Amino acid sequence: MSTVDSDVTPREAPDSKPGSKPDTNDDLRSLPLAEVEKRLESSPDGLTQVEAEKRLTQYGPNEIEEKKANPLLQLLAYFWGPIPWMIEAAVILSGVLRHWPDFFIILVLLLANAGIGFSEEHQAGKAIAALKAELAITARVIRDGKWITPPSRELVPGDVIRLRLGDIVPADARLLDGDPVEVDQSALTEESLPATRKSGEAVFSASIIRQGEIGALVYATGANTYFGKTAELVQEAQTSEPHRRRTELQGSRSIRSV
Repeated sequence: MSTVDSDVTPREAPDSKPGSKPDTNDDLRSLPLAEVEKRLESSPDGLTQVEAEKRLTQYGPNEIEEKKANPLLQLLAYFWGPIPWMIEAAVILSGVLRHWPDFFIILVLLLANAGIGFSEEHQAGKAIAALKAELAITARVIRDGKWITPPSRELVPGDVIRLRLGDIVPADARLLDGDPVEVDQSALTEESLPATRKSGEAVFSASIIRQGEIGALVYATGANTYFGKTAELVQEAQTSEPHRRRTELQGSRSIRSV
């Protein structure tokens, strides 16, 4: 069984950036459909249940992993580091010298700065929950020559799925033979009008079928999808060290102005 490199840059789909590094998932998005089937060792007849279970172990579930952190440790992190230490030293020094107005002003600013930073970081978790709510719960997939409706988290690259009017696309896939379909990609691109997708073209997880019905070959699942990578960036944007440093610097500027 062949393996597919899962390293993909989210903003390279559907429109790749100039100079961006290509990867295997991008190849599967643009290669001739026959070549995609060959690389995934699949066909319009889909996979067997045994093979699907093997691939589920290899690729993992088709879902976005939500990184959970201890809220108390997240909050305390805003009081740890060179800049917080400097501000805390100023609080202590003001108390020792009995400069109470400065003491209380700096202390309030220190606590407010930590509270604002923690609140912004907490919002990232809510954003991921909102993104996960847009994903399909079940999917129509052919296994052992029969159509079944397993949870979408059990989809794997090489699966053949059936997309109908109103369906949320459960994974990144290439359209098989059939009439064109209208796909709403607003969750990904913010485009207000549905896009027409023909046989051989790619559709992305969290898109919605607005018109038509067609089969599709899954080529990327979970965090390796365009939607999954976008969600990952949203999550990392608020929990990253640069974000905390920016929050700390904003707080230190406020305190220096006192």
